[in-house]
Amino acid sequence: MRKFFASFLEIAEVVVIAVVAVFIVRNFLVQPFLVSGTSMVPTFSNNDYVLVDELSYRIRTPERGEVVVFHDPQEYGTYFIKRVIGLPGETVLINSNKITIFNTSNPQGFSLNESYLPSGTVTTVVGGGDRYVLSSSTYLMLGDNRPDSFDSRSWGALPAQNIVGLVRVRLWPLDAIRAFAVPNYQ
Repeated sequence: MRKFFASFLEIAEVVVIAVVAVFIVRNFLVQPFLVSGTSMVPTFSNNDYVLVDELSYRIRTPERGEVVVFHDPQEYGTYFIKRVIGLPGETVLINSNKITIFNTSNPQGFSLNESYLPSGTVTTVVGGGDRYVLSSSTYLMLGDNRPDSFDSRSWGALPAQNIVGLVRVRLWPLDAIRAFAVPNYQ
């Protein structure tokens, strides 16, 4: 009977350690997400399965061009996946199908060269152009499928506290497994 009880305790110990490890990893380090919708096509498609790094943004702030998962600013329980375009303290001008960023390093502004978008992607907003002045704690987020993306052009700047994490890897579909890096805007 003692052997059985000792074996049972050993199994219970392994189960408890495994459950605690999964809880820590899932809630503080990495979380899986299923992409829903087409707002990030061609980078991500509906039903792509991605891993989101939740630790990096505890150490540093998001960078321009990174793809992030965040809580919808209008309905906190809903998650979105979009690309960071404007950083805190910047002014972003979207006009004539071009994005221009104004910040302290570039007071005259610079245009984004978005090589990850298909040629001819329309970025303009209804009515021609729009200017977004970001506070010290907000970001401008855009989907890669600009004509069909519900993003900052619709609901404004995203509060930093809504950001869940950085998309690092696509795991599904198997023929499209890929790690993601920050694009070069030069």
